[in-house]
Amino acid sequence: MYQARGEKHWFIPDGFIPPDSTGALTSHESVCVLNCSSEEALIRFTIFFEDREPIEDILVVVQGRRTKHIRTSSLVKGDQAIPIGVPYAIEVLSDIPIIVQYSRLDSTQAENTLMSTIAYPLKS
Repeated sequence: MYQARGEKHWFIPDGFIPPDSTGALTSHESVCVLNCSSEEALIRFTIFFEDREPIEDILVVVQGRRTKHIRTSSLVKGDQAIPIGVPYAIEVLSDIPIIVQYSRLDSTQAENTLMSTIAYPLKS
């Protein structure tokens, strides 16, 4: 059995899916999850907005000893999805400790921009 590493509760305050793309690369964002444990991680996402109620309880499963790159455009609850070109924030809550990284590819100009950072963990 492999032990879980990381934290159970994470925040990403600066979300924004760029509305345009240039060239062969599509502008997008990803939440990258690393699950070091032997057991699967049940992860619930909440998406917060400036001017509307959150989208809550979006479930994603990451198998044990695996990584998963989750495009934020795939985080959907019923008919609710993250709108393109709208600022938002992400809460990531897991049933076991995980490691969370956030990345954005902005290809709105020919000079692409890639940003990546570790999410903010709340200590258990």
